[in-house]
Amino acid sequence: MRQELIGKIWEIADRVAREANVEVVDIEFLGGGKHRVLRIYIDKDPSVTLSECQNVSQGVEAVLDSEDIIPGGEYTLEVSSPGVERKLTRPRDFEKSVGKKVKIVLREPIADSTTWIGTLQAFAEDVLTVEQANGAAARIPLEKVKKANLKFEW
Repeated sequence: MRQELIGKIWEIADRVAREANVEVVDIEFLGGGKHRVLRIYIDKDPSVTLSECQNVSQGVEAVLDSEDIIPGGEYTLEVSSPGVERKLTRPRDFEKSVGKKVKIVLREPIADSTTWIGTLQAFAEDVLTVEQANGAAARIPLEKVKKANLKFEW
């Protein structure tokens, strides 16, 4: 049920975002009852503005409320940038991140490690090639990735 709801929300958010010349990169729907939070993350190159977040928020909220998409009607809507350490979940996210520093957490170890932090050297045929600073490299099948995100050097 929740996945179906998120799918409907994604369709609406994607339509509104395209009109605003931005891209929906992630959606989270958390909590329950009166404490539900719908987070929509949008992005564009080089980055999104506060005004773009507001426009997408107003557009999505208008459609969700007019079509009564969210059962119970009570929720808090947040629209924002995914941030500098954004999650990588879709193949497109990995393709756009080649050459950038990433943190990859695996479902099972590769070369005795479940966490790889390094530069994403390549992404092809659902396989990531990650090279660590010490020169160690791994070819990681996408299905073995538990969690991935960009890694910003502070």
